Amino acid sequence: MITTERLRLRPLTDADTDWWVRLHADEEVSRFVGGYTHQQAAARLRGIAQQWAERGHGLCAVELRGTGETIGRSGLNWWEEYGETEIGWTFARAHWGRGYATEAALAVLAWGFGTLGLQRITAMVHPDNTGSSAVARRLGFTPLREDTVLDRPCTVYALDREHYSAP
Repeated sequence: MITTERLRLRPLTDADTDWWVRLHADEEVSRFVGGYTHQQAAARLRGIAQQWAERGHGLCAVELRGTGETIGRSGLNWWEEYGETEIGWTFARAHWGRGYATEAALAVLAWGFGTLGLQRITAMVHPDNTGSSAVARRLGFTPLREDTVLDRPCTVYALDREHYSAP
């Protein structure tokens, strides 16, 4: 479990399936990351649990420390086809603009570069997702390449350990 001043990040489990579906049902949220049926969400969460078991990291539910409300997801995702560990963040629309994505991502970066000893972390952001692009740049990421991930165009940003400065 990772904690920050306002947030608690815990591994996602199959118990989060209904919440995952609700998060991605908002068309503003799913616009860049897609939606999920219950079956698709359950399969995705099984994959996340498998990654935790095999690699010791994965995506986390992000909860408000004060209330325990789950407001988003963040964490690390290994992409075998790219040989890259990606940081990601997706939050419920009601919680946008409050700095939660940056706060969660800073904690995940510290964990990835510190505890896990990663050398590079990428962030895959749809080119029209100006909010997430701003978060990536604020965190020190720079564009690495244009790509297509899960049939969606994206800019792949990268941050190398040598350019990372812990908060």
